[in-house]
Amino acid sequence: MHIIVCIKSVIMRAPKGRAVRSSDSCELNPFDRPALEVALHMKEELQGKVTALSMGPQSCAFALYEAMAMGVDRGVLISDPALSGSDTLATSTAIGAAIKKLSPFDLVLFGTRTADSDTGQVGPETAVFLDLPLVTGARVIQKQAAGLSVERSADGFLESYELSLPAALTIHQAAAQSRDMGLLGIGEAYEQGEITTWTLADIDLSPDQVGEKGSPTRLVSLTPAKKGRECAFLTGSAEDQADELTKRLSESGLLT
Repeated sequence: MHIIVCIKSVIMRAPKGRAVRSSDSCELNPFDRPALEVALHMKEELQGKVTALSMGPQSCAFALYEAMAMGVDRGVLISDPALSGSDTLATSTAIGAAIKKLSPFDLVLFGTRTADSDTGQVGPETAVFLDLPLVTGARVIQKQAAGLSVERSADGFLESYELSLPAALTIHQAAAQSRDMGLLGIGEAYEQGEITTWTLADIDLSPDQVGEKGSPTRLVSLTPAKKGRECAFLTGSAEDQADELTKRLSESGLLT
């Protein structure tokens, strides 16, 4: 069984100016870790191999090394200057083209979302690009003779699906607890692991299909969110604090 897990290096601190991804400003998307764990568990149970696929500059290859330290067999990085400025649609186009090049495969896994943009669009868009059946927010996945049985919960309902393979899933963060990489795994990944790097030419795409030219939307800026609340402490006796709290609530219009 060949499982492909799509992972991302996410920006954890808002930059001053244009967002530039590097190992200093990024880390492996935490919502991708459960997807990696599900893939590795299926590998152990069913035999096969797991490929981690990512897109970004060479400086973000560390996410693939982390995946290999966890037990992933192969890391593939899509890296090309023309990818700069790609929105979710252009990103899905590039990832989908790379997945086609990795064929044959049985299952493609994504995290439900990313910690830096939080759109949750790349998984579904890539599945549409590849014409794959898709279940989002999967919590329980079981292999069956004809494919997979998948459970997800949404809006208070428990939903059960049966999928034929190949298929795609986005994995809910509560589906699995990511394993510890361990020092031995980290050492082996960096010393023995190899990452395959593909440019646009390698995945048969042209610059006008990705980047800003291939993106119908554009990220204008990325800034830290301003907190609209401040913590205030009241002093004095309990009666004085109650009177002051009532006064402030009344003045703010929260108490009438």
